[in-house]
Amino acid sequence: MRIFLLFVIALPACSGSVEEFAPSQITSGMRFLNESSGDDYAQVVESRAFQFPADHRSHDEYQSEWWYFTGNLETKGSRHFGFELTFFRYALTAQQSTRESEWGTTQVWMAHLAITDTEGNNFITAERFSREALGLAGNQDDPFRIWLEDWSASGEGPNILPLHLRASTDRIGLQLELQGGKPPVIHGDDGMDLKGPEYGNASHYYSLTRLETSGVLRVDGSSHEVSGTTWMDREWGTSSLSPGLEGWDWFGLQLEDGREIMYYRLRTQGGESSPYSGGSLVQSDGTRFKLSSGDVLLTPLEYWTSPETSVVYPISWQLSLPYEEMSLIIQPYLVQQELDLTVRYWEGAVRVTGTQAGENLAGSGYAELTGY
Repeated sequence: MRIFLLFVIALPACSGSVEEFAPSQITSGMRFLNESSGDDYAQVVESRAFQFPADHRSHDEYQSEWWYFTGNLETKGSRHFGFELTFFRYALTAQQSTRESEWGTTQVWMAHLAITDTEGNNFITAERFSREALGLAGNQDDPFRIWLEDWSASGEGPNILPLHLRASTDRIGLQLELQGGKPPVIHGDDGMDLKGPEYGNASHYYSLTRLETSGVLRVDGSSHEVSGTTWMDREWGTSSLSPGLEGWDWFGLQLEDGREIMYYRLRTQGGESSPYSGGSLVQSDGTRFKLSSGDVLLTPLEYWTSPETSVVYPISWQLSLPYEEMSLIIQPYLVQQELDLTVRYWEGAVRVTGTQAGENLAGSGYAELTGY
């Protein structure tokens, strides 16, 4: 479950680049999740047999989808960086555009870029918008590519790997190559991940949970050769938050023993977990075990108040899997990893320590906190 940005962006018809365009800030994105568009979008109502590489590209019959890349990287001197590069597609209508203008399109795109510089105690973010017209944004296969202006993720070969990530602003930039890793992990039940009891309140959701990564990060004029691991999330659908839900807490964790955990807690207004919360435990050989809300105990341990927005976030957690005798402590590399952009949310690099049946565990990952 990642940030479902279901909002209508009125892009100016006379502008090719809309990086300077600044819609009013959506403080959490929640109210848009609870709105019905009324259009005849496809809905996720049954399981899906994923087909790759075809399912790596967009599914325009659904209202919204994203490609989410997050990773923890280090220099040869063990200097840590985290990064996030995300591409969102949003359909303004389920009908095809009938405008004769080359600007005519039913799809708009948004992208976020963020770098966590732990040693420098710095977190820098950027965003872009564009309509899917005149080659400004979009996606393709053969070869695979998604892009928003000069920010892109492009692949080689039938399985899209290696992937090349490129994005740059005046302060930050990245050029990374992603290779290998496990086969795609399919979340939910046979490709359908339920988010609530309502008809169609579900998504198609898969992840590439451990992509070996190398390349260069740039921060304020300094370039750093880095390596590490990246997590790629893919999700699409036409969905909304159920009444009474306030937001979610999402975790993608890569343990040093070769396992991964993805878990999202759909959070009620009273701070309780929805029974439709869920996730996956992925073994080192790629075998996936479904996690339901009853399998996971998630407890906030420490809170942080943003000096920019005065929002209070729980940024340190205990995540326990009692049936696995596993208990993990999740802590941020930096407490300030709030993206105060058109949509405000906290998403950042985290450390993981813990135990399982008396044996020590360690790892890293990313967390996303919305609705606070």
